[in-house]
Amino acid sequence: MTEVVQTPSQLGTQFVPRVFSGIQPTGGLTLGNYLGAIKRFVDMQSSGVETFYCMVDLHAITMPQNPDDLRRATRELAAGYLAAGLDPAQSALFNQSQVPEHAQLAWIFNCVARMGWLNRMTQFKDKAGKNREAASVGLFAYPTLMAADILVYHATHVPVGEDQKQHIELTRDIATKFNHDYGVDFFPIPEPVIEGAATRVMSLRDGTKKMSKSDPSDASRINMTDDTDTIAKKIRKAKTDPDALPSEADGLADRPEARNLINIYAGLADKSVDEVIAEVGGMEFSAFKPQLAELAVSKLSPIATEMARLMEDTAEIDKILRAGAEKARAVTAPILAQTYDIVGMVS
Repeated sequence: MTEVVQTPSQLGTQFVPRVFSGIQPTGGLTLGNYLGAIKRFVDMQSSGVETFYCMVDLHAITMPQNPDDLRRATRELAAGYLAAGLDPAQSALFNQSQVPEHAQLAWIFNCVARMGWLNRMTQFKDKAGKNREAASVGLFAYPTLMAADILVYHATHVPVGEDQKQHIELTRDIATKFNHDYGVDFFPIPEPVIEGAATRVMSLRDGTKKMSKSDPSDASRINMTDDTDTIAKKIRKAKTDPDALPSEADGLADRPEARNLINIYAGLADKSVDEVIAEVGGMEFSAFKPQLAELAVSKLSPIATEMARLMEDTAEIDKILRAGAEKARAVTAPILAQTYDIVGMVS
C-alpha cells in the first residue's frame, strides 16, 4: 500500500506535499516489493517532498501471526527500507502500531463505511476462501483501516499497483460520505496513481500471477535476502516462451512471461520498456536471461548484504522506528483531533 499525501499548511488552501508508503511485515521482502514500492519511494525522498514509510503491522494480524515472527519481520522490513537507501534524516520510518491515530480514525470510518461496500471487496473473498464465517472481523474490515492510513495524512494522490485500485475507490467513498454526513469539506478525495514499468511484478513461474511472498514455490519470486547464486539461478529457470524477444513493446501483449522479465529489467535499469526493447529486441532468452541476472545481482546483492548487517543490531532499528513515529504523529494527531471535533467528541 503506497500513498502520496498532502495536508493543509498554514497558507489557506495551499498543501504541503508528502509521500506515505506502507507494506505488510509478513513473509519476507520480494523483488515485487522493491520495484513496486520501496525503490520508487526512496527515489522520492530527495525530491523536496516529505516522505513517510510504514510497516503496517496492524494489517498483518488480520491473518494469524506468530508474535516473534511478526517482530522479526517488522524489523527486517525496516532493514529493507534502510538498505535500499532510505535515510532516516530525510524520511520518517515507523511501524503502524506506534502511530495510534491510524487505528483511531479507522473506528470512525467503520461507522461511516457500509457493509455492502466491504462485501464487494475482492481481496477479502480471496483471503477468506470458502469458509468466510471463520475469517476474522479484522480481515473483513481492514479496508477501512487502509482508508484511515491514507486519510489520516489527508492524502490526495495514492500511487498503487493495479490490484489496489479497489481500496482507493473505497477510500474515496468513505471520504465522500464523511464529508456529506457532517457537512464539511474536510477529507480530500484521493486519486490513484499507477505508473512505472514494474508496478506489478509477476511470478517467475506464471506470468499471469502476481509475485507473492505467500506463493508456496520459492522459485516463483526473488527474495531480497537471496544470495547472488540464488538470484541468478531463479532468473535462468524463469518460465518463458520459445520465441525471441519482440522488436516492439506491442509484441509483448500476449506473452506474459516475456513481458514480466522485460518489466523487471526496465525497473532495475531505470529505463522504459521501449528503451529496453530497443536494446534487446530480437534477442533469444538464452542470451537475455544472463544479462538480466547480471543486472539483478548488481542491484540486489548490496541490499541483501546491508539488510543482514542491520539485522545484527535491532536496537538501532527500533530507535529509528521510535523517532519516525514521533514525526508521523506530528502530522496525524492534529488531523484526528479535528476529525473528533467534527464528529462531536468532547476533548
